[in-house]
Amino acid sequence: MELAMMLGDGFEPLEALAPTDALRRGGVKVTLVSAMPTREVTAAHGISVKADALIGDVDLMAFDAICIPGGEDGVANLKACAELARILPAFIADSERLVASICAGPTLLNELGLLEGRTATCYPSCEEGFPEGTYPGQGVYEDGNLITASGPGYALAFGLQMLRHLAGDAVAERVAADMLVA
Repeated sequence: MELAMMLGDGFEPLEALAPTDALRRGGVKVTLVSAMPTREVTAAHGISVKADALIGDVDLMAFDAICIPGGEDGVANLKACAELARILPAFIADSERLVASICAGPTLLNELGLLEGRTATCYPSCEEGFPEGTYPGQGVYEDGNLITASGPGYALAFGLQMLRHLAGDAVAERVAADMLVA
């Protein structure tokens, strides 16, 4: 299994790196993909991260899963990425692929019309404009091939839920136990 973790300047570091850590511990190949002109991406709070690849250097359709972390500025940068907007509808339409998003990230999915008829959460107040009946409140929610979470405090649980989806319950439980997750 391979997942593309999408990064734009201003992304929330906990929401990208905690899930990446959990997924990699569980054997999922995670590629940090920069949607910026360089591999060095500056996260919120001035944390710099070197992505594994630029978006132009990878075929996003070759991945099994894609993750959109939050961070207001990071999501704004991902919303400006035409390639990401082009492939997300194909990912969500393919039940064999996973789309995961946290915090402000689901607003990108909503702008693309991909939340209609789905259950999806986000950072409180970002749900404005979501389709009626979509927003269940805070937490981590899975609806078919869509996993969403509310914000940084849910980042590890979000990563473990993605791992559960991609690698199975036993792997996710082992990783959670190894990480001392209660």
